[in-house]
Amino acid sequence: MRLYPDRYHAAAEILDVHREMTAGLWWGARVRADADLLAHALRVRLRLDSASAGGRFFELAAPFALGVTAAYGGIQLMSWYAGVVISPGSTWSHLVTTDLRQGLNVLFLVLMCVGGIVALLGRSRLAAVVGLLGFAADWTVSPGLYDSPLQAVAAVLTAVVIVACPPDRRRRSPVAGAMAAVAWFPSALVLTRGFVISTDYGAWPLLALVLTGVVCYLRPSGLRTLAAMAVASPLFLVHASISL
Repeated sequence: MRLYPDRYHAAAEILDVHREMTAGLWWGARVRADADLLAHALRVRLRLDSASAGGRFFELAAPFALGVTAAYGGIQLMSWYAGVVISPGSTWSHLVTTDLRQGLNVLFLVLMCVGGIVALLGRSRLAAVVGLLGFAADWTVSPGLYDSPLQAVAAVLTAVVIVACPPDRRRRSPVAGAMAAVAWFPSALVLTRGFVISTDYGAWPLLALVLTGVVCYLRPSGLRTLAAMAVASPLFLVHASISL
């Protein structure tokens, strides 16, 4: 309870409610309830709760960060798939010779892609965050698998944006989902040789995000939404800088 600010008058009332709710719970449920209380105290201390301006800002940014996570993971997975299928030798021989580091890299990309989609549908965000942090940690073990260390930094920043959103402010975002689909689809076509124009479309995901921002700018909270999308876009920025 000492984590709450000194002037937070609701702390005592929250403690009383917490004691009533956790009375008689088994230890696992009690630990989870205590963790939720700890997280709320930290959010209030950092001014990232649902009643603060910071919490409302990350409420706007988190869905786009999830969309960026899903699209980026999907693009990287398609790149890996194209390398396996198009390269000389059988697909099976490439799969069985994949080492542990490459396998973990693919696993984290799957978590980013699938977890981002699941979270955009209003479900748990845990898989997306684990995928991002695992993708970043994997660089410290095997930097040769990545083009730039900025990819790891961008993944961590994106995870921070997702986690910073207050739990009671998490919601579905069709706009962010559509942006992710538009950012991923042309890149997937190019990587699978299903598109006639010879280009890797490195800047296209970032351009899709910018176009979405222009549309969102017409809304009443347009300027705040643009700022939130900028905070959510480090993965696309790094992808564009590497690909161009």
